[in-house]
Amino acid sequence: MSVPGGWPAGVGVLAVFAVACIGTWLARRYALAHRLIDQPGARRSHTVATPRGGGIAIVAAMVLALFLDTTWMASDRVPLAAVAIGLLLVAVVGWIDDHRPLSPWIRLAVHSVAAACLGGGLLLSGADEGVALAAAILALVLTNVWNFMDGIDGLAASQALLVALGCVVVGVGSRPLFLPLAMAAACAGFLPYNLPRARIFLGDVGSGALGYLLAALVALQAARAPSDAILLLLPLSAFLIDAALTLGRRVLHGERWWLPHTQHAYQRWARHCARHMLVTSAYAAWTAVMLLNLWVASGRGTPVKMLVLSGSFLVGAITWTWLQRTPHPPGDRE
Repeated sequence: MSVPGGWPAGVGVLAVFAVACIGTWLARRYALAHRLIDQPGARRSHTVATPRGGGIAIVAAMVLALFLDTTWMASDRVPLAAVAIGLLLVAVVGWIDDHRPLSPWIRLAVHSVAAACLGGGLLLSGADEGVALAAAILALVLTNVWNFMDGIDGLAASQALLVALGCVVVGVGSRPLFLPLAMAAACAGFLPYNLPRARIFLGDVGSGALGYLLAALVALQAARAPSDAILLLLPLSAFLIDAALTLGRRVLHGERWWLPHTQHAYQRWARHCARHMLVTSAYAAWTAVMLLNLWVASGRGTPVKMLVLSGSFLVGAITWTWLQRTPHPPGDRE
């Protein structure tokens, strides 16, 4: 059975949005009642004590979306079930970490198991071994990248929404679009509480879950129609470039890279200009341009795709280098 068109899928997307919106409101009440509050500090970019853990609403909304998609898509039940299991693993360890900080190595171990679930689910459904392995690696990478990059108002959720729309662009004609549309709806339901001044943060439960879900969307697209799947690196580029180059620099400088810091380009810029919305909007503008590049390059030959990808990442790396020249926040180095 394929995902129905018209009102069934539309109602499903609206239901996901409603769960995310109402769930975020409930999560904020829970966080305030249980003192789940992020305090300002030298290694944080916000200046006002703010509740955390709102991403649990996105998790709940996407569990609903996965259940609906599994019901509709009999042929995809194995990989979708694997995504659901991996999502719950990432969310549970993140939820625990939001309440009582865990060792980063415990989190990494759980993330690795979740990534293996995604790869294994694809393998069991008949996907190529290379696609399954790449999906597992991508899941591990994006789960942690979204956690690293979740540091200012609206950034992580807005980027996830835009990447989900990129999956819609690439997926037209090759696979049902309910899941990426549901992902965009879940992020849209959370963002009113996170912009323009955050009333609640995603927390580790939300940031890790977003990264994992995005890896799953890319992997499902690659398994169904791999020709254009590599272009999904374009809307991911803002976070991939900032996270990879910042991490690489910290490793080269001998710093304890696994500890919290404010050395990402977006953090330096936000602290320098003291305007989170400016930075979040600029990152969104970059990703919107990358979506345009994705649309232009879709269906083209490999040389065109590689030219667009390499050119975009080169410009991104140059931009990162320029942003790193903003004044260094005090007390940031280990």
